[in-house]
Amino acid sequence: MLPAGVRIAITAIVVAFCATPLLALARTSAPIVLVPLDDRPVTRQLPMLLGAIAGRTVLEPPLSMLGNYLQFGQPDAIVGWLNGESRARASEYVVSSDMLAYGGLVASRVPGATYTDAYFRLNELAAIRRREPHARIDAFATIMRLAPTGIPAIGAASKFFASFPAWKYVQQYADLHDPPTAAEEALAQRLRANIGAPLLAEYVDTRARDYGVDVRLLQMTAANKIDRLALRQDDAGPVGLHVREVAGLREEVAQLGLADRVSIAPGADEMGMVLVAAALARGAGWTPRVAVVYSTLLGADYQDPLEFAPISAAIDDLIASCGGVRDDARPDLWLYVRVPFTGASLDDAFFTSLQDATDAGQSVAFADLSFLENTYTSQAAFAQRLLAGGVASRLDAYSSWNTNANTVGTALAEAVAAGAGRRTGSYNLLAHRAFTFDRILDDVAFHTVVRPDLNATLDALGITDHTYLLPDAAAQIAQRNRALLWQQAEAILPQLYPNDHIAAMQITLPWNRTFETQIDVALAPNLP
Repeated sequence: MLPAGVRIAITAIVVAFCATPLLALARTSAPIVLVPLDDRPVTRQLPMLLGAIAGRTVLEPPLSMLGNYLQFGQPDAIVGWLNGESRARASEYVVSSDMLAYGGLVASRVPGATYTDAYFRLNELAAIRRREPHARIDAFATIMRLAPTGIPAIGAASKFFASFPAWKYVQQYADLHDPPTAAEEALAQRLRANIGAPLLAEYVDTRARDYGVDVRLLQMTAANKIDRLALRQDDAGPVGLHVREVAGLREEVAQLGLADRVSIAPGADEMGMVLVAAALARGAGWTPRVAVVYSTLLGADYQDPLEFAPISAAIDDLIASCGGVRDDARPDLWLYVRVPFTGASLDDAFFTSLQDATDAGQSVAFADLSFLENTYTSQAAFAQRLLAGGVASRLDAYSSWNTNANTVGTALAEAVAAGAGRRTGSYNLLAHRAFTFDRILDDVAFHTVVRPDLNATLDALGITDHTYLLPDAAAQIAQRNRALLWQQAEAILPQLYPNDHIAAMQITLPWNRTFETQIDVALAPNLP
């Protein structure tokens, strides 16, 4: 008989040897908890669909807790939800601090929740760390954009913070240098007068509150209450009131020694998808190696007017935030980026390269940024070319029509989810096809064909502001949206996946405006 001490040591080794694979398996299949930025499709629906592609559950708070447009989410109810038993099985948390602190993205731009409110709500992340020390906690936050939420002064919106025309004046003022240059000072004085001292003070105080909360998140990261923090500058270019805030946050990151755990970059809406994709890649034990191909030689230098850095900076950060590394020599995922004003001959070469890569069975994510030409003609034509040439059906991801970071982040996240699912043996082909079909139907058909029709219809009714529709107009336009998008869907699917059909589809305008649509679609194979 072995001595007791030896038996104990051997038992410990055996238990550790057996437990490690079991723990890894549990983390691979355990749910990912996501607290989304708000209830829009891009922030709530698409991250869950990424989980479906990879065969892993993404849990989110009930829709009723997330609010809807000008009705904010319920942070305190979400804190209660996070303490529920069903979350105890989770191995990964991806949390929007804007939702947890204020009630969502729109709520983060207005007075209401105080810094103290946000402070105590964010302490839930520390509580999760104490309760589940082995769970990973990733958070993402926005640096407040320059423009308040732009809405007309009608119906319930007439009482909303900085409704038209005030939000226009605030945006113009915030877009000036900080402080205004000598050439800007006269305009700054006129804008301050138009805004009014009380409203301008509320706006500035709201920016200060959000900045303080972002600093608090950095402190929580330094204290290991958060594993990774993504700070994203929402819609703001290289000049404006945000510049000083970004510089201050970067200084905080340096002082706290967080450069390897915190990133500051343009974007916002894509981060739920990006961090969920990173969780899926970790669960697969995979670090995606991503090569980037631009449609022009100077494509990397292109800069979205609503972003403070060139596209290459946003892309490199998004690759890292997805859990990947940039590797143009030995990639297992290719990111093709079509930039504005590519031109016919370069488009031909770019299409041929895409065709060759997909013919060779490469994993290819395609992001089209040509909508920034302020016309959808080029985007629509290239999408049709992808469909007609059979390239679209072989892509691992398609995305277009949004800011650079939003578009690229969506494409990368979809391709990473597919790659993670393949590596764990839980890949869902139909869920993947539904995601791509949804993107082409939304990004191309809705924005290039249907949305212009909806806007023209509203204009003919004398409704020229389409950012907030009263109930009667919203119902009429939603019905027209459904009818037109069904027609587009029935034309696109046979080109994209000819062996599948639409098993079910629901189409809505989730925020009663024409800016976005939501498409809930399920595909099924055709019967023999």
